[in-house]
Amino acid sequence: MPGVTPDEAPLLADLMPWSVAPLRPGRGWPMGPDAASLRARWDALVGAAGEDREALFRPTRLRTLHTAVAQLPGRTGGTGRLARESGRCPEPVRVLHGPFDEQWLIPDHRLIDVARPELWRVAGEGQLFAVEQGHVPGAAGPAVLASAVLPDGRSPAGRPGRIRPLFRRPGAVEPNLTPGLAGHLSKLLGHEVTARSLLAFVLATGTGSAAGCRVPLTADPAHWERGTALGERLLRLQLRGDGERPKLPGGRRPYVRAPLPARPGSLSYDAGEEVLRVGGEGVISPVPKEAWEFEVSGVRVIERWFGARTADAEAEPGSLAAIRPRSWPQAWTSELLELVTVLALLAELVPEQRELAAAEGPRITVEELRRAGVLPVPDAARRPASVLDHREEGPDGQFALI
Repeated sequence: MPGVTPDEAPLLADLMPWSVAPLRPGRGWPMGPDAASLRARWDALVGAAGEDREALFRPTRLRTLHTAVAQLPGRTGGTGRLARESGRCPEPVRVLHGPFDEQWLIPDHRLIDVARPELWRVAGEGQLFAVEQGHVPGAAGPAVLASAVLPDGRSPAGRPGRIRPLFRRPGAVEPNLTPGLAGHLSKLLGHEVTARSLLAFVLATGTGSAAGCRVPLTADPAHWERGTALGERLLRLQLRGDGERPKLPGGRRPYVRAPLPARPGSLSYDAGEEVLRVGGEGVISPVPKEAWEFEVSGVRVIERWFGARTADAEAEPGSLAAIRPRSWPQAWTSELLELVTVLALLAELVPEQRELAAAEGPRITVEELRRAGVLPVPDAARRPASVLDHREEGPDGQFALI
C-alpha cells in the first residue's frame, strides 16, 4: 500500500476492495430529472433519419449510430444498430446523479459511452453502493455517501470518486469485504460484523484524504456500537427508506408558501426568515440554514440540485437536451421539500459525528491488520466476481454467458 504508514487508519479501498470508476455517459440527453422528457427525446431520435438522426444522437469515438454493443445486464434495451432502431424507448430507471440527486436514465447500452456493466450486473434488491466523493482539500461534507439505486459516481466538484458495491454478486451475495476482515473484527469486538454494519461505521466516521477515504476502525465494542448506530441513522436518511416522510428537527416541515413559477431561473436564500426563494416568486419555508449550506466536496447540494433542473433551459435549440418540461413539475417541488428535510437532519448529526471522531480508545491500524493477515488485499478481491450462470444478450441479439 504505497503512501500508507503502518500507524494510519486503513483506507476504505483496503476494506471494501472491489470498486468501479464513475460512468462516462458521453452525451447528456439520455439522463435527466424527468422521465417523460427522456421518452420524448427517444421518440425524436428514432423519428429522425440519416444525418438528422446522427446530429441528434451526438456520436463520439465510443458510440455512433452503428456501434454494436451488448445489452446492459438486467435491462431490455436493444442491441441492434441505432441507425435501424424504430422501437419504443426502454423504460427509464432511477440513478443517482451526484450527491442526493436521483434522476432518470434510459438504460440502453448504445447510448452510454462507458456504462460499467459490472455495476448493472450486481444492482438490485439488497444491494447498496458506497460512493466515495472526490477529495477537495479543506472542503466540507461527507467523504462517502450511500445509495440503493445505481450511482453514476459523479462528484459535484468534478473530481472522480469510486463506486464500491456492498456485495460482489447479484442477489446481495458475497460481501465486498477484504477476506478475513469481518471475522477479525467480529473476534475483536465480540459480536458479528457484517458488510452493512461496516458500511454504517464508514458513513459515521470516514474522513477524506488525498489517498482516499480513511476509516478509523476501533477495537472498543462500545465505540463500534455508537458508530454503527449513528451510521444506520445516516444510512436511512441517505436512502430515504424509513417509510415515513421525514420531519425537520423539532418536528417542523417545509411548505410551499407561495407557488413556484412555471420556469424558475434563480434560487436565493434568506437566512433570517429561513426562506428559500425559487425564481423570485416561489417561496418555501422553513428552510434551516444548515440545509441550505450543506455541502459535498465544497459544493452546496441544494444549489447543485436546482441547477440540474434548470440547465436544459440553456440547451441548444433543436437538440434533444432542449426537450424538457414546459413548466416546473409538481414532483420536483416534492423532491425539493424532501431534500431540504434530509439535509437538515443530516446536518443535525454532524456534531455527533465529530464527537465520535474525537473519542479516545484503541484503534485498529494498518499495521495491526497486516499482523492479523487481513492485509495486504489479495488481487482477486479487487476484481469483479465471475457470474457464470448469467445470460446476457450480446451485440445484434447474440447471447453470452458471463
